[in-house]
Amino acid sequence: MELSKNQKPHVVCVPFPAQGHVNPFMQFSKLLRCKGFHITFVNNEFNHRRLIKSLGHDFVKGQPDFQFKTIPDALPPSDIDSTQDVPSLCIANQKHSYAPLKELVNNLNSSPGVPPVSTIIYDGIMSFAGKVAKDLGIPEFVFWTASACGLMGYLQYHQLVQRAIFPYKDENFETDGTFDTSLDWIIGMKDIRLKDLPSFIRDTKKVDSMFDFWDGEAQNCLRTPLIINTFQEFESDAFEVLRAKNPNIYNIGSLHLLGRHFPDKENGFKSSGSSLWKNDSKCIQWLDQWKPSSVIYVNYGSIARMSEKHLKEFAWGLANSNLPFLWIKRPDLVMGNSTELPQEFYDEVKDRGYITSWCPQEQVLNHPSVGVFLTHSGWNSTLEGICGGVPMIGWPFFAEQQTNCRYLSKTWGVGMDIKEDVKREEVTTLVKEMLIGEKGKQFRKNSLEWKNKSIEATNIGGSSYNDFFKLIKALQ
Repeated sequence: MELSKNQKPHVVCVPFPAQGHVNPFMQFSKLLRCKGFHITFVNNEFNHRRLIKSLGHDFVKGQPDFQFKTIPDALPPSDIDSTQDVPSLCIANQKHSYAPLKELVNNLNSSPGVPPVSTIIYDGIMSFAGKVAKDLGIPEFVFWTASACGLMGYLQYHQLVQRAIFPYKDENFETDGTFDTSLDWIIGMKDIRLKDLPSFIRDTKKVDSMFDFWDGEAQNCLRTPLIINTFQEFESDAFEVLRAKNPNIYNIGSLHLLGRHFPDKENGFKSSGSSLWKNDSKCIQWLDQWKPSSVIYVNYGSIARMSEKHLKEFAWGLANSNLPFLWIKRPDLVMGNSTELPQEFYDEVKDRGYITSWCPQEQVLNHPSVGVFLTHSGWNSTLEGICGGVPMIGWPFFAEQQTNCRYLSKTWGVGMDIKEDVKREEVTTLVKEMLIGEKGKQFRKNSLEWKNKSIEATNIGGSSYNDFFKLIKALQ
């Protein structure tokens, strides 16, 4: 028997306002809706406007059982079509977003025809929402949208202080060998160096840095029922340690694979997805012309930024490979004003290079012509690469991307990394090795094995499938 509107459990979802956090939250929310939940999806006003620009007004109108609501940005007004400054967002949310969210939840609870809020699920770096839940007596869950190994990395921050490793005594810590120190005392993380921990330790001060913020948010994840978009077999060592600290963990990834059990998940939505940029779907047709595993796919995610110098090194590294490539080059990818490449570059790659500003990445990574993924090693990209069976070359930018990149090369065996100060010769060498070299063949074999395991985890009776339905029971 179908529940009436007012009988439905009502989940308020509060993602961190950045593309890589909104995406898994949206996927998760749609699956909850399929299981009979009423959903309120909370964006900040800035991202709400970007969703309208990307997907249209009809998308954000929502449905009777899936509504979009907003809270203020907590930052100065901006019309730039790019992610707001992440450190500023983190601090502003912590200081200013509690009261607006509490008011929103109270309004929902007094709205006629809307079921009372039964649970607040909030992003792992939005703990102010947990305070709202506690103060209103509403059950809370944390959704950690990054990797389990990334969370493990943040949980070491406290130890770094206790062991007098951080803050550093010398400003040359990145070049004097300190960063290459092996952290063999960390249980559940193998072959990890100091430089592989999440990047907010790259500072000589602790106060007024992002270090304390991330340390506190990670510790909160151990005190609250925790949802992670990953699968048990992929991060088994990290899960063993995390479950010992917090038994209420649900691994439900990969969400886009789990979604195949819910064919009705897009019903009623005018546009699928949750992209804050407009997708260029023509790139899929361009991929159709190439042989299997022959194209380099390049995408540094929604936040990563590089210097003009590095942009040119990547560009000429790709050009000099003489291989076909699809490059997602966001308008805000480069720091400073100059994002244009010389005409000479475009002339060189005109028959084998497709450059655009955004694309349907999951569809791209499952295209048979894609043979390697040059990535910033963000978690969504890493997981989508794994589920597509595509080997990767990592160039991490910040946060736990450094940790993910180390794992993809040392633990999962699905790729290699590029030096931080990238050179075009290295780019050329690596992409050629990955597409036509012996190492690339082994990485591709390993990637396909992980792809099969990710499918098994989300099959009926698999680890992620079972945890998802345990979570459903816990939320009802």
